[in-house]
Amino acid sequence: MNDDLHRILIKGGVTSPGELKDIIAMLESGGLKEVFFGSRQDLLFPLQNAKEEQLEQISKFNTDIVSDRSYQNIVTSYVSADIFDMTNWLKGSTYLYILEGFDYLPKLKINITDPKQRLVPIFNGNLNFIASESEDYWYLNIIFPHWTRSVYYPVLIYSWDIHVVAKAIEEIYQDIADIDELFFILNKKLDTNNRTIEKELEVPYIKFPYYEGMNRMGLDQYWLGLYWRNNRYDLDFLKQLCGFCLDNSIGKICITPWKSFIIKGIKSSSRPELERFLGQKGINIRHSQLEMNWHLPVDDTEALELKKFLVLSFDQNDISTYGLTFGISNETGKRTHFSSVIIEKNTPPTIVKDFAVRPTYNVLHFKNFDPNTQEYKVYAQDVDKIELPGLLMELSKHYFDQLGRALPKPEPPKNTNVDILREVYQCSSCFTVYDKTYGDEKSQIAAGTPFTDLSEDYCCPVCSAPKSGFEKMKLQIL
Repeated sequence: MNDDLHRILIKGGVTSPGELKDIIAMLESGGLKEVFFGSRQDLLFPLQNAKEEQLEQISKFNTDIVSDRSYQNIVTSYVSADIFDMTNWLKGSTYLYILEGFDYLPKLKINITDPKQRLVPIFNGNLNFIASESEDYWYLNIIFPHWTRSVYYPVLIYSWDIHVVAKAIEEIYQDIADIDELFFILNKKLDTNNRTIEKELEVPYIKFPYYEGMNRMGLDQYWLGLYWRNNRYDLDFLKQLCGFCLDNSIGKICITPWKSFIIKGIKSSSRPELERFLGQKGINIRHSQLEMNWHLPVDDTEALELKKFLVLSFDQNDISTYGLTFGISNETGKRTHFSSVIIEKNTPPTIVKDFAVRPTYNVLHFKNFDPNTQEYKVYAQDVDKIELPGLLMELSKHYFDQLGRALPKPEPPKNTNVDILREVYQCSSCFTVYDKTYGDEKSQIAAGTPFTDLSEDYCCPVCSAPKSGFEKMKLQIL
């Protein structure tokens, strides 16, 4: 991403037409005519062309312009809710309630996602909350900036505790060495409604969806996806579109990580007016998926030109890429992409920094072409631009050759530290765990005290259930 760009954080990628219209007015007052969408569902724009003193004014919606790159936008799959397959208990309103709890700007990347969708990345955050099959409970996949591999938190997190857990982790993560230490500290620090993990997380393989155009939503509604190939969204057009949404009682506009946006809940009676408006503006809503399944750095002309060159090669050779996604990266070795195939631009050696040299590229893909496997495979290294089309077409054919075959069940990410099965006792009423390793500080019970040695009048420190209400179980510490 261009480091000169400033951001407006759109929490969860969800905004209202009124809020977005207010943001647009603020950007226009600074002399801007267009805005970019970011891969973390935020808005980006070049500050050097704007009047900074005007942009720093806080709007009535308390919109802040963020120049500090250490702050991160919260990513959610709210955009997928009600239009793509989803976990049965997870509704769009659930995301909104969870987001309301965040009263701080996180520095860790937080993803809150449904594992049954593919539009929003699941594992490219530092804290990845992933919906489980148990209503209102989430897996937590963690990889801190100073860790080399991701691990799973040993219990499920309650929906309304997500912001509490995330904030507590934010305060201590820099000194945490492993998941055991984190689990111990949070257990002492927080009073949360955790739940035992009864089965490992399984993320199904899902083909990448077509996310543009007017599409049916329920019996009497539609959703609209809009995409600009150059990611330069005209502010005047967006302002008029917000006006249409306000006039037709459309409450939310959702930004996707693919530099596009989606409007849900368009009534059938409003559709002709919207189609007339789009037609008058000359808006194309029928891009080929060859165009749309790419993830590029924001405001990077060279990356955009490379994409155009590769898409043209695919088109001329009549190559299908349905279900595949491609990413172009200027950060060699970065491992938080969410495209099936990654094209890395190599950094020129310092010895030739003063000379004009042709760039070289690496081509990588995820295992089984599924970003959720979190396992990269190198396909080619140090190749010239002219070699890329042939390599990517070969890789595309390889993808279709293996598609649909019986694949081995992916192994869950392994912890680099501890993997043990520990005997504990759990309260059957509120699921609080008594672990002799830690004892019960609130009840003044020393660490190392077996549950069987506790007095008969011992009760749960959370819900006061009697000792007889605890059940012996095995707790897996990943």
